[in-house]
Amino acid sequence: MSYTAPIQDMLFVMKELAGLEEVAKLPGCEEATPDVVEQILRENARFCSEVLAPLNATGDREGSVLTDGHVKTPNGFKEAYRQFIEGGWSALEAPTEFGGQGLPKLIGTPALEMWKSANLSFSLCPMLTVGAIEALLLRGTKAQKQTYLPNMVAGTWTGTMNLTEPQAGSDLALVKTRAVPEGDHYRITGQKIFITYGEHDFTENIIHLVLGRTPDAPPGVKGISLFIVPKFLVNKDGSLGARNDVQCIKLEEKLGIHASPTAVMSYGEREGAVGYLVGEENRGLEYMFIMMNAARFAVGMEGLAVSERAYQMAAAYAKERVQSREPGGSGSQPVTIIHHPDVRRMLMSMRSAAEAMRALAYVVAATLDRAHRHNRKREREKAQALADLLIPVVKGWFTETGIEIASLGVQVHGGMGYIEETGAAQLLRDARITTIYEGTTSIQANDLVGRKLARDSGHAAKQLIKEMKAVARDLHKLQDPDLAAIGRRFAAGVKALEQSVSWIVENYATDIKSVFAGAVPFLKLTGIVAGGWQMARAALIAQAHLARGEGDAEFLKAKIATARFYADHYLAQAPGLRDTVIGGAPGVLALAAEQF
Repeated sequence: MSYTAPIQDMLFVMKELAGLEEVAKLPGCEEATPDVVEQILRENARFCSEVLAPLNATGDREGSVLTDGHVKTPNGFKEAYRQFIEGGWSALEAPTEFGGQGLPKLIGTPALEMWKSANLSFSLCPMLTVGAIEALLLRGTKAQKQTYLPNMVAGTWTGTMNLTEPQAGSDLALVKTRAVPEGDHYRITGQKIFITYGEHDFTENIIHLVLGRTPDAPPGVKGISLFIVPKFLVNKDGSLGARNDVQCIKLEEKLGIHASPTAVMSYGEREGAVGYLVGEENRGLEYMFIMMNAARFAVGMEGLAVSERAYQMAAAYAKERVQSREPGGSGSQPVTIIHHPDVRRMLMSMRSAAEAMRALAYVVAATLDRAHRHNRKREREKAQALADLLIPVVKGWFTETGIEIASLGVQVHGGMGYIEETGAAQLLRDARITTIYEGTTSIQANDLVGRKLARDSGHAAKQLIKEMKAVARDLHKLQDPDLAAIGRRFAAGVKALEQSVSWIVENYATDIKSVFAGAVPFLKLTGIVAGGWQMARAALIAQAHLARGEGDAEFLKAKIATARFYADHYLAQAPGLRDTVIGGAPGVLALAAEQF
């Protein structure tokens, strides 16, 4: 089954929840009119369904292959990438001064969702390039920007980030890659692993951003610097020079994302790779986090994208597969499985989770637009605080949920879901890495309770809860039974979140182990309630449109029904998660390490 972008829901979320009209008033966003946005989405949807989606299964079967240091991507991928950059898709959000289109993140985000739903492996290459562009924009010298950014924005060169080493995964204090000064550059030696698109056949050059240590660097994370290490050196006139001393020596054999080459990179097997310092020495980890935050949002989008694709596949299969009689039905003939209540439950779980994630992601994207572009400093700071709070949720909760939804997709297919030809299993395999790379779920959760809650005594979270309570009050005023039910569940969820935030703030300094023991359940609680916040808003807006006789009535009624399901099946989990956050630590910490 191919992929069809859910444009109607995307546009509803952008206009009604994320505030497209307000984003279009921000400096530099004036071209983001509803007509232009819809045209961009529809053209991207066509490209995804016609070009990217058909390569998803074949790319999974063929994989990327390394021969004599050169990587061949699966058939059709190189040609698809050429169409991708010719269509200007690599330049959507990039600054106009370097050849980009300068569009807001609220427009780039649904485009990103489509690429990842259509072909997750393909999407990883431009995703890493965007992160590298952002790091150079913020910390590169004028000469570095002029040398690298025009081609990276155009997509004729791609970018990577090189953090991980065999002994240094999440703990980057253990990085050993060396960088020795030599004139206006450094000589880089070392090995990096898990480098997505570290080598490929899409472009003529690859710009690696590499973490390393100078000879006099202090130990630990305070001694890490960031370097530009191009595959081919760039001459002063912009042409390509000699091949740099950097090689792909292995491609990892992985559970999923087979078409995406995950490379082991070796730097300096001969004279040492030429690298150029980004910013100041010993501040590399700080700079790399610029890339990391962009990548964490994008990886969170993978949880949403896989969920949407899995839902579409499962719903189509459920409408075709005939199995057993309908419970309580009068007929004796077997029916399609979509008539069975538990299949409906699974499909609604998939649909409502995808809609909640989409709404939250687009709202965060619009928040980042305000943080970067608003005229008033106070508004920028307020928006940045909310985005900082929610990005770990987007990364952690979305990806954990994406795995659950992909697994439900296999379940809806029954035995055929376990067979590769249906495609349901590929989605589950592809999704499994998303909770691990760019920071595991526990890292996101620890960041959420530590940097984002404890550091400011929960101020940003309390401001968010204040907004949520206002929505709960609006729901409480209405007599509609669905909206009333949503309101009760949502109010209980907000209360559970508020109590958990207070407990974490009160106990972080004195009992940090207990706080961290409940960090992942807290992240899930925050995600479920934040998703419920957007579903509640959507239900209120849909009801208002129906009352005025506006819009597509069937779509709006389905939006309310889906929000009601989310409230009854997801928000209902919130009080239990609160209890786990507040009281679950004794069981987590009961056994000594030797008892495991």
